[in-house]
Amino acid sequence: MSELRPASVVRAHPLASLIGARVREFWREPSAIFWVYVFPLILVGALGVAFRERPVGPFSVVVQSGAQAATIQRTLSRDSRFRVRILDAPTSRQWLQTGRAELLVVPSSRTSNDPLGGSADGGSEKGSPGEFESCAYQYDPTQANSVLARQLADDALQRAALRRDAIVVHDQPVVEPGSRYIDFLVPGLLGMGLLGGGMWGVGFAIVDMRLRKLLKRYLATPMKRRHFLGAVMASRLLFTIPEALALLVCARLLFGVTSQGGYGPVALLILLGACQFSGIGLLVASRARTIETVSGLMNAVMLPMWIGSGIFFSTDRFPESVQPFLSLLPLTPLIQALRGVMLENASLWTLGPQLGMIVLWGAVTFVLALRWFRWN
Repeated sequence: MSELRPASVVRAHPLASLIGARVREFWREPSAIFWVYVFPLILVGALGVAFRERPVGPFSVVVQSGAQAATIQRTLSRDSRFRVRILDAPTSRQWLQTGRAELLVVPSSRTSNDPLGGSADGGSEKGSPGEFESCAYQYDPTQANSVLARQLADDALQRAALRRDAIVVHDQPVVEPGSRYIDFLVPGLLGMGLLGGGMWGVGFAIVDMRLRKLLKRYLATPMKRRHFLGAVMASRLLFTIPEALALLVCARLLFGVTSQGGYGPVALLILLGACQFSGIGLLVASRARTIETVSGLMNAVMLPMWIGSGIFFSTDRFPESVQPFLSLLPLTPLIQALRGVMLENASLWTLGPQLGMIVLWGAVTFVLALRWFRWN
């Protein structure tokens, strides 16, 4: 005799039951809702601000100091699309190499009575044609803004000289190592690699050990928390060295990227950065119990730095009002210090504020992780 079932019981299809269970689990997890629905909106807003629509320029133009520097500055400053500064030869070259200026104008050494913009005391606005004989433009021909700045600046100077192409100019494309976008990018990629290694290599690994009940076994040993956390950080450093070395070697062999300040300071910055982000990774994983939770926390920590620390583009794209906040991100001082050494030949003494910020982030996060860490 077959078993009788109540008529009121309706059996749903297994597929429908599983789908319903997954939907309920999703809606009961606030972090999942945030990363699926809220975070994309935040990302769109942040990138929309960084790459917002704006008129052509303003272009940062540097005029090398000399007899005609003030004349060229006054002439180009009449166009609101230019931000013009007069700097000495080494500083102006440094500005061009580090991307702080799109164009460098090197005037001729011949002196004259203000041929482009009138006399220095505010007299005639038009000078005599031919008095200003030549100048040189230095820029990166692979950057659209640099090429456009060169064309607009040349047009302004030619018109100020009262005739078309009255000035003899010489293009001097800057393509040697230290002034290209790849030179700007490599320090950012180094910093990004250290960030990812500290977060995923330390934070994710600890949560994975917690899920596999390994931390409970460690709890039964006489090992102290600081020994365990210190060992995790030290082991991560062993993997950081070959990762950074591989990136630097490939950049050197494939693109000719070198460090103007040598590789000793770069190695020290890499070690400090690895310790800093290992400490942050420890702090993120100190209480997380699930992969979903630690993944959400790591993304929440890393993504603001991916966007706002200047990995792929200068932080100058963001409004002035947010610059102080961007400078406080852990990755920002590290990338600034790496670019200072590799592109500007800066010494570690001149990078004191950046080094202090890196050490502070690493020390504070490690102490907090040591205080808040739980084995289970």
